Amino acid sequence: MPTTFSLPLRRLWTLDKFAYSLRVFLAFSGALLLSWGLGEVALVIPLFLGIIASALSETDDSWQGRLQALLVTLACFAVASFSVQWLYPWPWLFAAGLGLATFVLIMLGAIGQRYATIASGTLILSIYSMINIEHHGGVPDDGPWHQPLLLLAGAAWYGLISVIWCALFSRQPVKQSMARVYKTLGEYLVLKSALLEPLRDVDLEARRLALARQNGKVVEALNQAKEMIFRRLEGQRGDRKLNRYLRIYFIAQDIHERASSTHYPYAALTEAFFHHDVLFRCQRLLDQQGLACRRLAKALLLNRGFDHRQSEQALEDLRASIDNLRDQRRPEWRELLFPLEALADNLATLESQLASAHNPDADEPRRDDALFDRSPSSLRDAWERIRLNLTLASPTFRHALRLPLALLAGYGLLQWLDPQQGFWILLTTLFVCRPNFATTRRFLTQRITGTVLGLVVGWASITLFPQPLVQSLIAVIAGVAFFANREKHYVIATASITLLVLCSFNQVGDGFDLIWPRLFDTLLGALIAGLAVFFILPDWQGRRLNREAAKVLTNCRGYLDEIIHQYEAGKQDDLAYRLARRNAHNADAALSTVLTNMLHEPGHYRKAEADDGLRFLVLSHTLLSHLSALGAHRHRLADDEDDATLVPLAREIGVLLGEIAEALAARRPLRALEAEVNVLLERLEAPLAEAAEAQAPYRPIQSQLRLIAQQLVPIGEAANRLVMAGAGAAPEASAAAA
Repeated sequence: MPTTFSLPLRRLWTLDKFAYSLRVFLAFSGALLLSWGLGEVALVIPLFLGIIASALSETDDSWQGRLQALLVTLACFAVASFSVQWLYPWPWLFAAGLGLATFVLIMLGAIGQRYATIASGTLILSIYSMINIEHHGGVPDDGPWHQPLLLLAGAAWYGLISVIWCALFSRQPVKQSMARVYKTLGEYLVLKSALLEPLRDVDLEARRLALARQNGKVVEALNQAKEMIFRRLEGQRGDRKLNRYLRIYFIAQDIHERASSTHYPYAALTEAFFHHDVLFRCQRLLDQQGLACRRLAKALLLNRGFDHRQSEQALEDLRASIDNLRDQRRPEWRELLFPLEALADNLATLESQLASAHNPDADEPRRDDALFDRSPSSLRDAWERIRLNLTLASPTFRHALRLPLALLAGYGLLQWLDPQQGFWILLTTLFVCRPNFATTRRFLTQRITGTVLGLVVGWASITLFPQPLVQSLIAVIAGVAFFANREKHYVIATASITLLVLCSFNQVGDGFDLIWPRLFDTLLGALIAGLAVFFILPDWQGRRLNREAAKVLTNCRGYLDEIIHQYEAGKQDDLAYRLARRNAHNADAALSTVLTNMLHEPGHYRKAEADDGLRFLVLSHTLLSHLSALGAHRHRLADDEDDATLVPLAREIGVLLGEIAEALAARRPLRALEAEVNVLLERLEAPLAEAAEAQAPYRPIQSQLRLIAQQLVPIGEAANRLVMAGAGAAPEASAAAA
């Protein structure tokens, strides 16, 4: 029997939502057993609501960090629930407290993701407290403390399960996050291989755009993995398994740098070697390495062997193909064979990194394994982060003003109409109203669809299964389904939480009476959220597109400066280099996110900026690819006097990138760069021609700097198009961009 079921159970254990769902199941089941054991079914509702709020506030930490976060969360929950209970009878004081508390909690999110999660959970629990009071027809006779304590008990119960679980299985989330990194890397490599397909009349720009968007997913996965490892390494630097995952993470960063590198314009290689198999060999090798990354992700999860023989064989075939081309000694290929060999060397190194990722203990020790801590180091640092966001240019500040007004509008409507179960209006507004229009529109439609689906299923459930025990079990299953699907399948999650509400409330009343109010309140809350994000300080992405584009070039310049410093001082993957590389990729991913959101905005506000932004993204990602190739071939320039003469040229490229970034940030036209760039290219190409005539060794730094310099004029033109497209923006946009 163990043999039959061991593999399916192991696969189930590897799912990132399985542990989360199991914790929720234990919490719901415990609350249900307690209420049934005491014979007070009414306890289910406040306990369930507290569990949900606590689970939504859960942060990823070591068990010590999670315990500290739980204590802070419970303190916030206590203040919120008692405040709601005490202010409920006085609408004007209640409205003032609701608006002020919402603004403060949203602004606390500017400190960091951990604080944003706790603040969001506190807001949710506040509205759950309102719903619970309304369900009892006002403040109950058993005192103003009884219901808040039940909510806190539910939150504390889930928090206790979470802390114990984290102490027992602290490394499982790290393993899952690293598997997610290698899975997204594999998808990136497969997309990158499509660029090497030697076909004419192919829409390369569309493929590069898809690659840039996938790069954003890789960056997000790397950032999440880094934060998970960092939180668990605090005070546990000697933990052998954690240090092993740290090495796997560093290897993933190196693979990402090599995977994102570009050594030569692929169109020129396609034209030259169209009738030969070398590019097919390159494509197959990259594709096989992408599949190997996916297999490595599964191997990490299941603790089993990793087979990458197919990619090893593909590498050998590529080497043989290049040797065959070299043996033909055709002079027109001489210059192109150098970047082909550099590409093969890069892929060979990537292959060895894949092998070392499965056995990182054999990897040579690093001189610097520090990670950059992005959390605030003091109260002063936390306040400084909040202070920097107290401006209309900050999306956080705009949302902190918009959401309280939306909730107050909902509360005013509730007081005016006096609908049954009216506080569901506020809950819907809270869940649907997001910092930007695109995300709000997506959640709005999904929330309404999921609510309708949940009400239909809930009506059928309480009709077909009138037994209280069966309805309680359905509520527990629905609660688990909500948490299992809330990030990727929001329609199913909303339907599940609606089903939980109907089955739970039917235990202490008539669930049928909740169906129409729930639907009506959801529609009103969604309408308020949609109107708020459209009319109250709307954060149209086009208004900050120029700033996000400028950040990309600024961080690319910082990456270039750090690469050149590495050439001068010698190759070492220290914190400064890794931070510069990560900042460049983070900026690239942020620009991709802004453009994705723009495409879902109304056409009147999107105008032509989205198309110009997509062109800029393709060019900036190509620039980042050339920088990655330059970083992949780092070596000490003291060993090569000819390469050392290129450092001033690299500095000039950095200055021009900075100039373009400054013009973009200020939204002013950029001067013509063609003449200056042409002079720079002549200084870079002359030694290449001399080296080709003398058959001197290939110099990757010179070739990559030339490719980077060739991107300056197109990027400058794309920057000017963004500036001109945004010239007709509203005065408010200009003020926000200042």
